[in-house]
Amino acid sequence: MDVSGSMGEREKDLAKRFFILLHMFLKRRYERIEVVFVRHTHEAQEVDEETFFYSRETGGTVVSTALREMLGILRERYPPGEWNIYAAQASDGDNFSGDAEKCIALLDSELMPLCQYYAYVEILDEREMELFQDPDKGTALWQAYRAVSTSWRNFEMKRIAGPGDIYPVFRDLFAKQAADG
Repeated sequence: MDVSGSMGEREKDLAKRFFILLHMFLKRRYERIEVVFVRHTHEAQEVDEETFFYSRETGGTVVSTALREMLGILRERYPPGEWNIYAAQASDGDNFSGDAEKCIALLDSELMPLCQYYAYVEILDEREMELFQDPDKGTALWQAYRAVSTSWRNFEMKRIAGPGDIYPVFRDLFAKQAADG
């Protein structure tokens, strides 16, 4: 989860609501899971559940740090032959200039081959949602991730602008996964 300064309290609240729904879904659906929580600003770190949902933090945004942190965790503890890897990311799409290319490279060459599924949720305000109705338009991070989504069937992305969007987006992201098996 992006917890940088560009993610205001409204955006962080929407992201947290999405992750709470996902966390409850996973805990109820699966007997044996391990959930790893990663938060980032200009640097990323693995945190416990309490810190993930309740700690306040701010700073710049470098999304690739979260992807690198995830990759390190996977390499250290979750061999893909032994684990099914699912990832979910939420951000407002704001990112350090030039970092989107690093994100594409990390996803394409390192992470997506390891993941069964990767869901990206971009948190917008209502005005941005109107401006970016066309899925081909959006932030630099959205554009970068669109490139990834065209190469990887197991990469999905959606946008959320308000609390009423959370459940439909969640359902869309994970209904596709359930249908694909």
